[in-house]
Amino acid sequence: MKIYLLLLFLLPISVFSQTISGKIVDSVSTQSIPFATIQHVTGSTVTTDENGMFQLFVNDLPATLIISSEDYVSDTVQVSSSAFQTFYLKLINPDEQVQQLGPVVIAASRRRQSVEEIPISIDVISSDLVKNKGITDLEQAVDQAPGAYTMDGQVSIRGGSGFSYGAGSRVLILWNETPLLSGDAGDTKWNSIPIEQAQQIEVIKGATSVLYGSGALNGIVSLIEREPTTETQFSVKMQTGMYDNPKRETLKWWTKNPTIQQADVTFGKQFNRFGVNLGAAGYTSPGYRQGENEDRARFNGTVYWRPERIEKLKLSLGWNAQIQKTGNFIIWQSDTFAYQPMGGADTSLSTSTLTYNKGSRFSIDPSAKFFDKYGNKHHLKTRYYFVDNANFSNTSQSSRSQVYYGDYQFQRNWKPIKMVLTTGTTFTRNSVDSYLYGDHFSFNAAVYGQLEKKWNKVDVTAGVRAEYFEQDKRQGDSYYYVGKDSTRLPVRPIFRTGVHYQLAKYTHLRASFGQGVRYPSVAERYTSTNVGSLIIFPNPNLQPETGWAAEFGIKQGIKIGNWKGFFDASVFMNTYNNMMEFTLGNYKPDSIPSSINPNDPGYILKWIGFRAENAESAQISGMEYSLSGAGSIGPIAIQTLIGYTYMNPITHNRDSAYLSTFSNDSSYLLKYRFRHLAKADVQLEYKGFSLGGSMRMNSFMVNIDKVFEEGILGQQILPGLQQYRLDHPGVTLVFDARLGYTYKEQYKVAFIVNNVANREYMSRPGDIQPPRTFFVQLSYTL
Repeated sequence: MKIYLLLLFLLPISVFSQTISGKIVDSVSTQSIPFATIQHVTGSTVTTDENGMFQLFVNDLPATLIISSEDYVSDTVQVSSSAFQTFYLKLINPDEQVQQLGPVVIAASRRRQSVEEIPISIDVISSDLVKNKGITDLEQAVDQAPGAYTMDGQVSIRGGSGFSYGAGSRVLILWNETPLLSGDAGDTKWNSIPIEQAQQIEVIKGATSVLYGSGALNGIVSLIEREPTTETQFSVKMQTGMYDNPKRETLKWWTKNPTIQQADVTFGKQFNRFGVNLGAAGYTSPGYRQGENEDRARFNGTVYWRPERIEKLKLSLGWNAQIQKTGNFIIWQSDTFAYQPMGGADTSLSTSTLTYNKGSRFSIDPSAKFFDKYGNKHHLKTRYYFVDNANFSNTSQSSRSQVYYGDYQFQRNWKPIKMVLTTGTTFTRNSVDSYLYGDHFSFNAAVYGQLEKKWNKVDVTAGVRAEYFEQDKRQGDSYYYVGKDSTRLPVRPIFRTGVHYQLAKYTHLRASFGQGVRYPSVAERYTSTNVGSLIIFPNPNLQPETGWAAEFGIKQGIKIGNWKGFFDASVFMNTYNNMMEFTLGNYKPDSIPSSINPNDPGYILKWIGFRAENAESAQISGMEYSLSGAGSIGPIAIQTLIGYTYMNPITHNRDSAYLSTFSNDSSYLLKYRFRHLAKADVQLEYKGFSLGGSMRMNSFMVNIDKVFEEGILGQQILPGLQQYRLDHPGVTLVFDARLGYTYKEQYKVAFIVNNVANREYMSRPGDIQPPRTFFVQLSYTL
């Protein structure tokens, strides 16, 4: 009897339970989905093997199961039989509304996460907002994000960057998780990025160099391409616009109002194991400033393939090619004739500061994603990026660069203990051939790792990166000295950590700390040129920038009817060391060429100009509030993106000679920054009609370089700027509006007005923005 009782006790519990067995497959290709998750409503969880098979023990039938896998729409099924069954999952369609309060983001931890789980600040700009506003390039789109501000090709997040024309970026731009900065200037070619193919734009605020390396010192702008689904995705958009006459008659240089023509078309489709995305876009305009013509054409796409014999492998090949011809307007003639270039628009005259460029940009992105038999993800991303700027007004300013990039990522997800490891290695090589900078190359290599662990309502993230950099075989930029004995490491370590705590069902707290680094671009170290009376000198001894960002925030979920969104509040502090800034000075070399006569009255002017210097040690603290969401309240659909940012950007450099370069030398406020920045965009839809409006506000830019107001030794760089700033000392407030009608959910016509009040305002000194602009937009979506 005792033996029978012992055997009964030792029998596995599965004898007294029901067994559910089955296979998870793709709904179209019917190929198995390895390492999908099957969760019973009671909490017990299993994972499919490499062939998509699983077994799950439950106490009773019927049983409710939740099935999920990366890249697929989660499904909830009810199983009433223990018979073997096949379950089908559908690839995610980015246009379908995710059934949660906030969107899914990828850039923060290089994997899919709900936005409320992220321990750092992130804003999401939807593809609908880009389309509805008639946005023509990525720079305009980023300028819609709370806390972000763009200045003539450069972007600043929470005051982390000032302005230096065409050289360097403290914000890293990612296309499909891969950096997209040029090899020479380290800048973004905003108009070449195919925003019409982007699922969404993610703007991450603060230093995030652990996962992405140099350039992410101030934040990240990430675009993820919309992947094809089994449903045909086709869209075409055409819009035509016209610049209105400015309020001041002296700004008007045209006899016929300049126009804008733009069109783009996209196609996407998943055919069994083969998928494709294709896109094309064109743009032409003479510009609202004289000579600032822009004509461009772009073709891009990606092909995807899942081999039949290796079901756990997904291959892709992406490309993007653009050709363009542009006029570069840098310096105005005067504040009175601010839409006309200094020296006139006739580039055959040596006095003209206007230049014309022919440019080509080309990238090709081979990629492979593979799941091994243990469920680990291996992801290899590579890119070749070519940029050619041919200046046919002044061939000495032409440049050509090539970037070779590779990143291997390994990711393991221990689902039972809720822990994720992301680790990998990155390689970058830049090659520059240029009249403007000379010929240079650089090499960058790194290893990184990040661990994420969840305990009930707490998520903890910690990561580290070790990075090596050299330029022209010159070492030292990535050296790191440890302790008092000055032990030197050949690589620079970078750390980050973050905590997320779910205080209540829709209330999330977060705190984060992250370090960042940015190495000097070729343009910053080696540019030697002049524009009018503005002279730029090289500085080969420029040092890397470093810094850190800390933040504490709360995200409160809101649900009103079917409208879902978040109110977010945060306080932040960013510090920067060795910040690079183009600084006015007398840069006479140690030895004077024999061809120069020191007695020449213009001798001193030959060595006065700007050079990139490690001029700043700075701290930026502040707070930010935002409200974002989408959905409907009653019959009205509402989309919102609203934010206000207060910043206190202060220099720690108290050197009197340096402070004397400030236009307001009684203030320690960093140059080209604001204290207040606000953005808002709201759209309402009802029975096919849509009405939207946006607002952008910034306070007065207290400090700029004094030389732009007062000139150099009696020579004016920006004539009339000082008086212009005295006449326009207040807050800049700009409103846009739009009205649209959608017919049968496929056809849409829209009327868009930007700068409704025809406000005259500048983004940076000498760069007065467009007058009121009208657009008519026609689009078709299948």
